[in-house]
Amino acid sequence: MPISVEGKDAVAQASPEVQQRLQELRQLLQKASYAYYVLDNPMMEDAVYDQLYRELQDKEAQYPELVTPDSPTQRVGEKPASQFISVGHNIPLYSLENAFNIEEFTKWQERWRRYAPEVDSFEYVSELKIDGSAIALTYENGVLVRGVTRGDGVRGEDITQNVKTIRSIPLRLNTDTPPPIVEVRGEAFLALDVFEAINQEREKAGEALFANPRNAAAGTLRQLDSRVVAQRRLDFFPYTLHIPGEDKEVVRTQWDALELLASLGFRVNPHRQLCPSLKDVQDYYDYWDIERRNLPYMTDGVVVKLNRFELQQQLGFTQKFPRWAIALKYAAEEAPTLVENISINVGRTGALTPLAELHPVQLAGTTVSRASLHNIDYVRSLDIRVGDTVIVHKAGEIIPEVVRVLTELRPASAQPFQMPSACPVCGQPVVKPVDEAVTRCVNASCAAILKGAITHWVSRDAMDINGLGEKIVEQLVDQTVVQSVADLYDLTVEKLLQLERMGEKLAEKIVKAIATSKTQPWHRLLYGLGIRHVGSVNAQTLAAQFSSVEQLAQAKASDIEGVYGIGPEIAQSVSQWFSIPANQSLIDRLKAAGLQLAGEQKTSEPTNQQLAGKIFVITGTLPTLKRDEAKELIEKSGGKVTNSVSSKTNYVVVGEEAGSKLEKAKTLGITQLSEAQLMELLQPQ
Repeated sequence: MPISVEGKDAVAQASPEVQQRLQELRQLLQKASYAYYVLDNPMMEDAVYDQLYRELQDKEAQYPELVTPDSPTQRVGEKPASQFISVGHNIPLYSLENAFNIEEFTKWQERWRRYAPEVDSFEYVSELKIDGSAIALTYENGVLVRGVTRGDGVRGEDITQNVKTIRSIPLRLNTDTPPPIVEVRGEAFLALDVFEAINQEREKAGEALFANPRNAAAGTLRQLDSRVVAQRRLDFFPYTLHIPGEDKEVVRTQWDALELLASLGFRVNPHRQLCPSLKDVQDYYDYWDIERRNLPYMTDGVVVKLNRFELQQQLGFTQKFPRWAIALKYAAEEAPTLVENISINVGRTGALTPLAELHPVQLAGTTVSRASLHNIDYVRSLDIRVGDTVIVHKAGEIIPEVVRVLTELRPASAQPFQMPSACPVCGQPVVKPVDEAVTRCVNASCAAILKGAITHWVSRDAMDINGLGEKIVEQLVDQTVVQSVADLYDLTVEKLLQLERMGEKLAEKIVKAIATSKTQPWHRLLYGLGIRHVGSVNAQTLAAQFSSVEQLAQAKASDIEGVYGIGPEIAQSVSQWFSIPANQSLIDRLKAAGLQLAGEQKTSEPTNQQLAGKIFVITGTLPTLKRDEAKELIEKSGGKVTNSVSSKTNYVVVGEEAGSKLEKAKTLGITQLSEAQLMELLQPQ
């Protein structure tokens, strides 16, 4: 760093001991940052780091002429920038050609091989495509001197001060003999937990939320105040290295370049893989299509590059893309589409749910044409209208959801949506309680409510009546053959044969399944009644405390609320349900039909109680046990099974394709069990 005349005088005033100490502090703090942010292996306590950092700050304040660009104190500037300067890239930042399946990738391979027909041996490097914002870094004599956004690939904006705030980007390369110039390309991104925290803070402040981590990263990099950038904790993965005039024997491949980047002090993504064949690339792509959901950051595909730099140079570029690399993308997690209509679905509880009827769009491997809009409050918050262009994604990778409306594309004729004042199924008035967001039909005879109630009654976790699917239930209700769940027990083969596409064997199967359902235990029947807020777990809790329907029907809301795990909302709902005369009549009919409305009286506690007081969660598909079977075994041993992971959970039983529950268990440090380990735990001590 050039030093002014005044600087020389100031240096002369600082003793050699002070200068030596400044150098030691910078080197020590740089090593500590590398260990913490890159290796994830802290070498000193936070308090020690803070003490050394303050000592460096104090000495640099006393001798400002001795401050160097690579000092840890220079990661956050003191004054916001007034603007960003446009600069040219020494090497253009090309975008990548996209492929959306292995077939398209194979065609790309055939194309590049036409440009190098003599090549008979090659290999690929596969890397995760991080969903962030590309930046270019320049190091001179080992010191970071410039950070630039991608821009249009030819010119970008100088954001050096902001880049310095990213702790995983070294301010000085970790080498005693740095080349004169080193250029590094990579992706700045936000971890998912950091992104969520930023949006929570913006929501509290009444600011607009970022749509996704990619937009948040790009917006953060262009903040004029680097102190704001530092607070948002951006991260960085490098993926390209260029050393002008380098010895070709030192870095001959992409794999060598990634290894060198790691040795220079960068945090290189550990999930890279050398792939000798197309089959290896496909295996890598398929593996991460599933496992990427467990990553702490967003990735939308795989970048595949020919490994040998000599071959890359031979193939060169098209006008837009390098011929030697391609982005193998996964199915879109978000996609734009058009709202063609907003319809209303009436559920078994009478809830009216607005549904966005969408122009079909491919999303995460499936075709999406409908998305729930939940309730009128949600519709108003989005201000969604027929004719709008919207962005949809899959909540939890499963449920299609509208996340935002592109109001700038709204047609002038689009009108605000209004909830109907009458049920679209039965025509009766609907109500919206003041303390609820849901609008409801309260007509107990409504066909939609009845169909939903019967479908729930016959479901696997309730009465488990095989053969009675939704289409058959619709016919039974539409033809007034069944007007309540009690009517199911009056069905005969002859009545069922009157339905469309009903054969004698199926009719006999259904009648037999209905008869078998009479033996289902009291807690399943209670769940099957469809009382609001009473799920299968709550039904078991209530049935264990109230051993018969008479006991539960006669209990006061305060008595029900006194049961461990049952809150006031559930207690009030149960009490109200049993107070309705029509429901009392239904119970009488079910009793007359011979169903189990009482549980077995417990004469003594089970002898095997080694799991007493332990709380379990089961996630994924177990090798041999059904989830209900595992649950029953745990409960017989005194344990309790819940649906969600919390700090009170003792064990999580993990099967194949475990989801977010496993990730939360890992975060909370909860013990995970395989099915075999569970069976060992169940053995009497």
